[in-house]
Amino acid sequence: MPQIRATVRLQFHRGFSLYDAIPLIPYFHSLGISHIYSSPILKARSGSTHGYDVVDPTCINPEIGGEAALVQLVTELRKHDMGIMVDIVSNHMAVSKENPWWLDVLCWGIRSPYAQFFDIQWDSPDPLLKEQLLLPVLGTAYGEALANNDIFLDFDADTGCFYARYYDNYFPLNPVTYGHILGKTNQENLGLLGQQFEELDTHQNPRADAGALQKKLSELAAAANTANHIQQALSYYNVALGEQSALRDRRNFQEEANTSSSPADPKDNDNFQRLHQILELQHYRLASWRTAADDINWRRFFDVNELAGLRVERADVFEASHEKIFELIARGLIDGIRIDHIDGLANPRAYCRKLRRRIDRLIERRAPELRTHHFPIYVEKILGEGEQLSADWMVDGTTGYEFMNQVSLLQHDPRGELQLFDLWASTTGRLGTFKDEAREARRFVLTSSLAGDVETVAQGLLQIARTDLSTRDLTLGAIRRALIELIVNFPVYRTYAGACGRTVDDEKQFNEALAGARLTLAEADVPILDHLNSWLGGEPIASLPPGESRRLRSAIVARFQQLTSPAAAKAVEDTACYRSAVLLSRNDVGFNPHCFSAPVSFFHEQTAARAQRFPHNLLTTATHDHKRGEDTRARLAVISERSAWFAERAQRWRLMAAPFRVELDEGTAPSPGDELILYQTLLGCWPLDEQPPDSGTYLQRLLCWQEKSVREAKLRSAWSAPHATYEKATQDFLMHLLNSHEGSALRAEIAQAAHNLAPAGALNSLSQTLLRMTAPGIPDLYQGADLWGFSLVDPDNRRPVDFGSRIAMLEQSIAAAELLKNWRDGRIKQWLISRALAARTEHFALFRDGDYLPLTIEGEHADKVVAFMRLYLSDYALVVVPRLTSSLLGETDVPHIPAAAWADTHLSMPATLVGSEWVSELDHSRVELTSEHLPLSDLLENLPVNLLHFNHH
Repeated sequence: MPQIRATVRLQFHRGFSLYDAIPLIPYFHSLGISHIYSSPILKARSGSTHGYDVVDPTCINPEIGGEAALVQLVTELRKHDMGIMVDIVSNHMAVSKENPWWLDVLCWGIRSPYAQFFDIQWDSPDPLLKEQLLLPVLGTAYGEALANNDIFLDFDADTGCFYARYYDNYFPLNPVTYGHILGKTNQENLGLLGQQFEELDTHQNPRADAGALQKKLSELAAAANTANHIQQALSYYNVALGEQSALRDRRNFQEEANTSSSPADPKDNDNFQRLHQILELQHYRLASWRTAADDINWRRFFDVNELAGLRVERADVFEASHEKIFELIARGLIDGIRIDHIDGLANPRAYCRKLRRRIDRLIERRAPELRTHHFPIYVEKILGEGEQLSADWMVDGTTGYEFMNQVSLLQHDPRGELQLFDLWASTTGRLGTFKDEAREARRFVLTSSLAGDVETVAQGLLQIARTDLSTRDLTLGAIRRALIELIVNFPVYRTYAGACGRTVDDEKQFNEALAGARLTLAEADVPILDHLNSWLGGEPIASLPPGESRRLRSAIVARFQQLTSPAAAKAVEDTACYRSAVLLSRNDVGFNPHCFSAPVSFFHEQTAARAQRFPHNLLTTATHDHKRGEDTRARLAVISERSAWFAERAQRWRLMAAPFRVELDEGTAPSPGDELILYQTLLGCWPLDEQPPDSGTYLQRLLCWQEKSVREAKLRSAWSAPHATYEKATQDFLMHLLNSHEGSALRAEIAQAAHNLAPAGALNSLSQTLLRMTAPGIPDLYQGADLWGFSLVDPDNRRPVDFGSRIAMLEQSIAAAELLKNWRDGRIKQWLISRALAARTEHFALFRDGDYLPLTIEGEHADKVVAFMRLYLSDYALVVVPRLTSSLLGETDVPHIPAAAWADTHLSMPATLVGSEWVSELDHSRVELTSEHLPLSDLLENLPVNLLHFNHH
C-alpha cells in the first residue's frame, strides 16, 4: 500500500466514470499525487451528480463503471505506486424507489428487518403517525392530491406487487392489504388469494410468506383474463386513465385561467374514499412536502426530505451499510477513507474507534505488499473557533476545512474590516455582526425547516421532566423555548457527551451556550436551562439506574447532539453566509466568518498544534462544497487591502446601475445587499481576459449562482417559497449589466477593477498553494484547481475539467520567468504544484515527519511575509510566501513583487546555519546564508514564492 503524500479529489458520476480516470493517472503521477481521493462510489440514485444519495451500499455504482471499473483503476494506480481513498456516507441514505431497504420499511413498517436501520420515531405522539412514518412527498395537500387523481394504485405483474404511484414516486402496499383489492374481482381464485394475503397478519413470518403469495399472483396475472380482472379491481380505487387525463387537462386549464376547479362527480368521490381508506392501512402517511418541517418523524440529513438518517450506531446497521467497503478494503482495492458528515452520527467517537479496529483487522487479510503502511481515516468535521478534534477518535484528522480558514485569515488585512462593514451596513441597513446574523438564522431554521426535529427533542425532554416530582410541572412550550435559545447560542456544531457526561472542552462550549441563552430567554424560562444542562449531558447517564430512564436520557442526548449540527450548518453555511457579506472571501464552509483576519502568529500557532496532534491531517483550499473557489477567494481577499478603493467604486456602480433596478412593493430588486454581493462575486470570478466569454456560459453560471444566493438568504426569496417576480428582476439586472449596450460603461469599470485586483489575487493564490504543499499535513488538490479556478458554489464548482489541456501544459518545459510573464494562462500554478510535490516526494520524511519551526521576520515589511522551516534530522526545508501584497506590487501587472520593494525586510535564521547554501526546489537557484539575516530580496528575487532545501551533513 503506497504511503499517502498528496491527494487529488475527483467527483465521479455518469458523465465522469472510474474508467475516465484511468488515462489520467500518469498525469496525476507526474504532478506528484500519490492518491486519488474519490467521491462516494457505492450505488447512488440514478443520475446522481455527487454520490451522497446512496441507495444500495452493497455494490459499486454501475453509473460510474461498477466493480470492474474500480478494479481496472486500482490496477493502473498500482503500476504508478499510487492508491485510492474513498468517501463513505455513514450518516444517511437516499429516500428512493431504488432503495430496497427503504421500500421494505414502507411495505412492512415496524415488522421490516430494516425498520431499525433508519432513525424513525415509530412511537410518535401524533396519533396519525402511530407506527407510521411521514412521507412528505406531495406537491399539494393530501386531500387535493387525491381529488386531482395525482395518486393512484398500480400493479406490477412481474413481481406480483401492488403499489401507490405519485408521478415518479413509488410506494409499495403492505401485502396484508392486497385482499381489499383482490376481493373486488369477480374471479374466485383471486378472491381466495386475497384472503390468504389478509391472513398474513396472523403469520409468524408474514414477510417471507408474502413472497410466495406474490409469486403466485404474478403467475396468475400472466393470463390476460386475470390481468383484466386485476385492472378492474383497481378501477374501484382509480379514475380511469382517460378520465385522469381529462381531469388533469381541465385542472391545468382552470389554474391558468385562475378559476376554481369544478367538483368531481360522485363516482370519483367514492373512488377517492376507497383509495384513502387503503392508503390509511399502510405503514406510511403520504403528505404535502410542507408538513416535513413540523411533522417529520424520522431524522434527515439536515432538512433534506430525500435523505434519511441511518442508525449506524447499531451493530447490524454498521455491518450491513459497510459490507462492501469492508470487502474492498480486505481485497486491497481501497487505501484510505473519508467519513462524510461525522457530526450527524449518534456517537462519532465510538463509530470512529470501532471502524479503526475493524479496518486494522481487515488489513491483515490483504496481500503482504498492501499491509506495509498506515491506512488513513479522515472525518469531515467543521471545527468551531478554538475547537480541536479529539485525539482519542483514532482517526488521522479532518478533511482540512480549518486549514482553508487559517490561510484565508492570513490573507485579509484587518485595516479594511471597519470600512467594509460600514459600507455593508450603510448600504443594506443590516447593522448586525455576522454572529448576530447567525443567531437570527439559527432561530429561523429551528422554528421552520427543523421545527419537527426540535419537537422530537422537546417531547423527549418533557418525558424526562415528568419522571421527577420537582420538574413535572414544566410545560412543553417552556422547554421548547429554552431548547431553541440554547441551540441558537451554541458556539460549535455539537458536543460529544456520552455515558460519562461531557469532556472538559464540551463543558466549556455548553456553558457558553447557556450564558448566551440566559441573555435572550424570558426571565421566567431561564431556570429551565439548569435542567437542560443536567439532562443533556451535564449529569452522566451512567449515574442513572438501569432501565427506561437511562434509555430515554441516552436517546435524547443523542438526538439533541444530532440536532445542533444541522442547525449550525443550515444557519451559518446556508443562510447567514448569504445574508452578511462584509467580504465574501470570509464566507465559506468551515470558516469562522465573524473573524475577519488573524496575524501570522495565529497561523504559526495553529500549524504547530496540528503538527503535534494530527501531523497527517488533510490540507485543502478548495472542495466540492466550497462557496467560492480558492482563486476566487484569493482575489476577493485583496479588497481587504483596498477597502476605500472598493467602497468608492461600489457606491458609484450602484448609481450607474440605478436604471436597471426595479421597484417592487416590498422594495427594490435587486436589494442593496444582493447587489453588493453581485459586485463582489463579479470581481472574484471575472475572467482573466477581462471580458466575459461571448458564448453566454459565464452569464449562465452567474444566473445559476444568483438564484441559489437569493434563495439561500431567505430574505426576498427561498427554496420553499420562490419569489418569481423578485428573481426575474434580479436576473434582468444581471443580464442588463453583462449583455446590454446600456450596461457597457458599468461593465467596463467592473472589468477594469477585476483586472486591477488580479495580480495580487494571483500572488495570494500562489502563496496559499505553497503553504498547502509544505505545511504539516497531506495536501489535497481539488479537481481542476491545478490551474486557476474561479468557481462559485455548486454546481459551478463541479463543472467538467479539461484534463487534456492540463496534460499538454505539464509536458512543456518552460522557464519560471516565462511562466510568470504569461501567468494568466495558469501554468505558473501548475508548475508550482508539480515542483513542490516533487520536493515532497524526494524528501518524504522531511515533509511527513519534520518539525515545524516558525521564523522571525524583521524589517520594513515584516508583517507581509510568512516563513517557516521544516526540519528532520539533518534535512531542512525553508518556505517563504508573501501576504497583503497589493501595496508592494504597485502598478505591476505580474504577481511578483520587485526585489527592491522588500527594502530591509529579512528572515532571522539560526546562527548554526550561517555559511549554508540553500537550493530552490522550484528553479534550482542558490542562496548562501552569509549571516543570520537572510534578505527577502535574495529569496524572492526571481520567484513570487520560494521553497528551498538544505542538508546539514
